Amino acid sequence: MKKIWTFIASDDGAVTVDWVVLTAAMVGLAALISSQMQDGVLGLTNALVSYMSNWDFS
Repeated sequence: MKKIWTFIASDDGAVTVDWVVLTAAMVGLAALISSQMQDGVLGLTNALVSYMSNWDFS
């Protein structure tokens, strides 16, 4: 019984679990932000292409 209570009271590895959870949350947030930015960047690129398509360098 003493070994079971010692195992339950032990907090070894808790920092590792916290680190993994926080890192996964940051990666998920970065993926969400980058997917939301994609539409804006593509719109800006299309506007720039349409603006520069009328340029003549000759």
